[in-house]
Order: sequence, then C-alpha cells, then structure tokens
Amino acid sequence: MWLTAVAFPQARAAPFEIAVSPSRVEVTGKSGARLGQSVNLINLGTTPTEVSIRTLDWTFSEEGHLNYFDELREGSCRPWVTLERRFVQLAPQGRTAFRFQIEVPPGASRGECRFMLAIEGVEPAHRAEMQSGGANLSLPVSGRIAIAVYVMLNGAAPKLEIVQIGVKEIQGSRVPVVTVTNKGDAHGRLDGGLESVDAKGQKFDLIPEGTPVMPGQTRTLPLQPRGEPNQRPPVPQFPIRSEGQLDWELGSFKVKMEFP
Repeated sequence: MWLTAVAFPQARAAPFEIAVSPSRVEVTGKSGARLGQSVNLINLGTTPTEVSIRTLDWTFSEEGHLNYFDELREGSCRPWVTLERRFVQLAPQGRTAFRFQIEVPPGASRGECRFMLAIEGVEPAHRAEMQSGGANLSLPVSGRIAIAVYVMLNGAAPKLEIVQIGVKEIQGSRVPVVTVTNKGDAHGRLDGGLESVDAKGQKFDLIPEGTPVMPGQTRTLPLQPRGEPNQRPPVPQFPIRSEGQLDWELGSFKVKMEFP
C-alpha cells in the first residue's frame, strides 16, 4: 500500500507529489539486535523534488487523535535509529529505496518501540537551517508523509478483547461500533468483516476501522459499511442483522448481532 501526499506550498515552490511504500513498518526483534529496514520513495511529479527525512515521536489517543513531537519524549527509542541520510533528491517520476537501521540496546526490555519516519518537502532556502541542526516542527515545509514504525521486542504482542458491540451516535448519525481493549504490550488492529442485511434488505459488509489500539487502551471503533467494488457504500437502515468474524493479529472473534 502507498501513502501519497500532494501539497502546494507558497509561490515559486515546486509541488510536493510524493508516494511512500509501505504505509507502515512492523518488525520483531530482541535485545542487542540490529534491524535494517527500507521504504520506497516515489516522485509522482514531473519536476525534481528534494525531501528531508527525520524521526518524530508520536501519540495516538483512545479518541483517535494523532500528535507528533520533535523533542524526545520519555522512553523514546529514536536514539536507536540511524538514517541513511537526511536529504534525498528524487528525479521526475523517480523512485529510490531509503534505508534506516535500528540498534536495539542489549538491555532493552520487552515492549514496543514506536516512532514516525517523517518525509518532508523543504524549501531550498531552509536547507542550511536543516543541516545546521535547526530542524523543528515550526520550520516551513511544503508537505509531510509520516510512516509509523513499530518494533515488537522480546515477544511483545497485542492481546485484544471485545468489551461491547452496539450502536453509538457519531457526528449526528447512529453507527454500529465495537469497543475493544488491548491488554497486551504491543499495538493491535481489528480486521475481518460482518456480513450484514438492513431493514430495507440491503446487503453489505461491516468492516472495523483499521486504526491501532495501543497497549492499555480501550477504543470504540466504528463498523463501516462496505458495498460492491467501485460503488459508494450503502447507507444502512436500522435494524441491521450481522454475522461473521472480526480478526486480530493472534486470534479472532465470532460475532452474531442485531443492531437495533
């Protein structure tokens, strides 16, 4: 899967038309390991584009809010990361592999190392500031793609449990939801789907939102209708009868439910 960004900055700046694959990196490791990884950077535009690469800390709340931090947060594993280089020049319609390395300390405990790999378009006038160590989140950029990197150390793993399935009002509409808690020590995600039919006889699948559930979190995730390929999702009419399986990394939950 590609992540793409197209951003048009201030006058005289080239557009930021970049794709990155994969959309996230998930690896396992152990104390004292050296882990080499790479992502593909693709210039979708017709002009040369220079991007800068750096790491960021981040948090993702139970409400689904993502926050980035340039400063090192407590427990950050970003000091373990070595980037191949700080700037990459991409030719028009060009592609390159960008490599980075994670040096896990010998005394690292079981858990999950997480950081963002930020790919940013920079104005030429700001390159000197970047090279001199002045990089910060207030520095003008013409676009950013942030790739989440997860390193599960020494057997760290999610442990998801369904707390409740029901209906919740979201932005003025009633939506089927599933509430899930993560009692493990690494992030987890729900997958799978529920075959469903609504009060009007419409058939569709209900698919759980694919955002992560962090260790210790309890999150309520919408179950979103998915219709036929290349068609807009249907607007379900309650009640909805659903049956199927919701999967996660190490297991699954069988579900048979009527959403009133």
